[in-house]
Amino acid sequence: MLLAGAIAYYTLLSLVPLLALSVSALSHWVEQKQLLSTLGRYVEWLVPSQSQALLGEVSNLLANQIAIDVFLLVTMLFFSSLAFSVLQRAMAVIFAHRKADEKRHSLVSAMLPYGFVVCLGMALLGVTVISTTLQAMAQESVYFMGRDWSLRGLSGLLLYLLGLGAEALLLTTIYLVMPVGRTRLRYALIGGIAAVATWEVIRHILIWYLAKLSSASVVYGSLTTAVVALFSLEIAATLLLLGAQVISEYERHAAPRLNAT
Repeated sequence: MLLAGAIAYYTLLSLVPLLALSVSALSHWVEQKQLLSTLGRYVEWLVPSQSQALLGEVSNLLANQIAIDVFLLVTMLFFSSLAFSVLQRAMAVIFAHRKADEKRHSLVSAMLPYGFVVCLGMALLGVTVISTTLQAMAQESVYFMGRDWSLRGLSGLLLYLLGLGAEALLLTTIYLVMPVGRTRLRYALIGGIAAVATWEVIRHILIWYLAKLSSASVVYGSLTTAVVALFSLEIAATLLLLGAQVISEYERHAAPRLNAT
């Protein structure tokens, strides 16, 4: 929980600069409005009920792009590197059973956060293009058995599956790359799917609670967005580490069988 809290804290500090820089860089190829629409849909998955507030801050930063680009870059790189540093330490604890002589070069460890940032930007570009196509599909219909059938429902389902697939792929990549040593693809997929499935259940509970029962806005006032976002990120970070723990347990149970053969 302590490690998950540290990951969530540094992720929150780097989230808005990361989103603003991604939109600013990718707006050369995709309209900014489409990028913000895609971000709004999938940031809501990460921080339920607070995506509009976060995107409002992103829009404010983009409005002052020339003056704060350098500050944004430094802030994002600094806090994202801290988040990945804590994540690497957490992975080292979870996968402590791996051979002690398996070490990663310090330069590779230092470059991992920046490589992931670039990959996230490319993923955002791909998801935006695909989601734009699926949204256009919602306006179409198919003539079958004497009537027109709208594709809106199919489009919504595919958008949802796109988000789930992108989330599972991201976590699988983290489980493959972050731990020192080799992680089997099958185990990484199991950990990624377990974390995504659990987060989906908890995310819907959070959405219901924040909409129906929560009094966070009364207690925290203007700090509500930061507090709720940090709380959501800590839960997500905890599930990220639990997914890694699932992989670790699979490896521990598989090791005796492999040694016996």
